[in-house]
Amino acid sequence: MALPWLVNGYVIALAATGLVMAVLAMSAQLLVGLAGLPPLGQAAYLAVGAYTAATIATLTNLGPIQLLAATAGGAVAAAVTGLLAVRTRGTTFLMVTFGLGELLHAAANAWAPGGSEGVHVTPVVALPGLPAMVRPGWVYLYVLAGALLIGVGVAVLVRTRFALLLRGIAAHEPRMRADGHHTGRLLLAAYVIAGGIAGAAGALLIAVTRYVSPADAAMGVSALALAAALIGSGSMTGACTGAILLVVARDWVGGLLGGHGPTLLGLAFLLLAYLPRHRLAGLTIRFPRRRT
Repeated sequence: MALPWLVNGYVIALAATGLVMAVLAMSAQLLVGLAGLPPLGQAAYLAVGAYTAATIATLTNLGPIQLLAATAGGAVAAAVTGLLAVRTRGTTFLMVTFGLGELLHAAANAWAPGGSEGVHVTPVVALPGLPAMVRPGWVYLYVLAGALLIGVGVAVLVRTRFALLLRGIAAHEPRMRADGHHTGRLLLAAYVIAGGIAGAAGALLIAVTRYVSPADAAMGVSALALAAALIGSGSMTGACTGAILLVVARDWVGGLLGGHGPTLLGLAFLLLAYLPRHRLAGLTIRFPRRRT
């Protein structure tokens, strides 16, 4: 919370972007960490949420309303596309979500407001009666509050019976079916919730950038979220930490090295692929789990 008074505007904006990607990483972790489904299209729902918030911004610049609308937009988009995605598993699920993400990316280029140029939005107002947030520090605090609120909701969710059922499906789906559980419905519910979280990340993103374009639905954004979830190795805290570290490597360290952020990301992905999972787990902090 003290960050805006300690660093310059660029670092504050970078930290806010890291928080947005942390929320998107929680969306991916809900699927890959709990349900065992690796998604490669979460950026599409982030873009749906961002465009939804941008549309609402033409009516009101009140941030909480934009956040709720973006969450609903992401969840609805995930509900429609998830009917196809949750019929598949493993690598096929990865490719289907990649295809869905690319289709939504193409649709945004063709039909979204502003086309490939994107649209600019007005600064967000945190609460009624307050001025619009134009200073990076206030925007960061707003995004931090939103990310913490979403994080608390996710922390509660991963301790519910619903989360235990998802873990059971990931461990042995046929046995869960034999026990009478409708695994398809449970996975679709998880997919919709993950889409809503990604949509909320879209609303937080336009609070930071005051701009949205089809590039926000690009595969590279989805890959970063999935990589962060894998770095987290089943932990929401680890996924958030991984997302922030990847954003730092891409935007800050990459800038110090002459704009080689994508190269650093590529090296990080290779390290992720070859580093044993038990070592990744040792680098992250896990949420406490319920004892049985």
